[in-house]
Amino acid sequence: MGRLLLLTLIFFASPWAFAAWQMNLTPGVTEISKEIYDLHMLIFFICVATGVGVFGVMFYAMFKFRKSKGAVAQHWHENITVEVAWTVVPFVILIAMAVPATGTLKKMYNTDEADVLIQVTGYQWKWRYQYLDPDTEGIDFFSSLSTDRDQIANKTEQKNGNYLLEVDNPLVIPVNKKVRFLITANDVIHSWFVPAFAIKKDAIPGFVNESWTIVPEPGIYRGQCTELCGKEHGFMPIVVEVKTQQDYDKWVRKQLDKNNQVSTNSIAPTLPVLGTKDV
Repeated sequence: MGRLLLLTLIFFASPWAFAAWQMNLTPGVTEISKEIYDLHMLIFFICVATGVGVFGVMFYAMFKFRKSKGAVAQHWHENITVEVAWTVVPFVILIAMAVPATGTLKKMYNTDEADVLIQVTGYQWKWRYQYLDPDTEGIDFFSSLSTDRDQIANKTEQKNGNYLLEVDNPLVIPVNKKVRFLITANDVIHSWFVPAFAIKKDAIPGFVNESWTIVPEPGIYRGQCTELCGKEHGFMPIVVEVKTQQDYDKWVRKQLDKNNQVSTNSIAPTLPVLGTKDV
């Protein structure tokens, strides 16, 4: 028992033991994600204060009025003041938590007036992104894990910094624009989770969930599927690249040109080849 306790202390005392640990929510980068974080911390401290108060009174009573000091319990049947207090105080606390929570939830579910509309479809084990706006219609691609299989099989000594969190085709969205996501699945239940955006929505076959985000900073944000969806569930990352409006417009034009080129190449072989006699 002593050895086990010693090994446990050594493990938790090691600096590397806490290197990749995060014991709290991430504040994220969006306005909604920061509101959720602040709401979480508010309710957390309310719970802490409640716990300290309840257990403080309990332990004080146990110590102050213990039998060994000659304390004798009083006999009484009701106390109107106490009963009103332990009914009204929790009610007020719940109202204090419900008011800001309701405001945040209303914002989270308001997908109106979106600037960009994207359908996210989960497959085993990759994501499909389809841009549905008239000016981006036709942009449609799959996003799959790009981590080298030798790293996954531990055939290489070193693994890159984004191990299992890198893809071949990231989702691209513009900065400071409201992006609405329609989230569904093609086969089994998946879950589209990007912590920095405070988005975690189940992707369910035959059903469409909605979410949205406005990202104020360009950058690359990563997430993962968080619903057990089969043997390669752990190899289904999400990468979102947020670009400035100018860079996003360039990316859209490039994708549309690529699609037009593919369409032209697929149609060309079917056209008749005209010779001089035909002319």
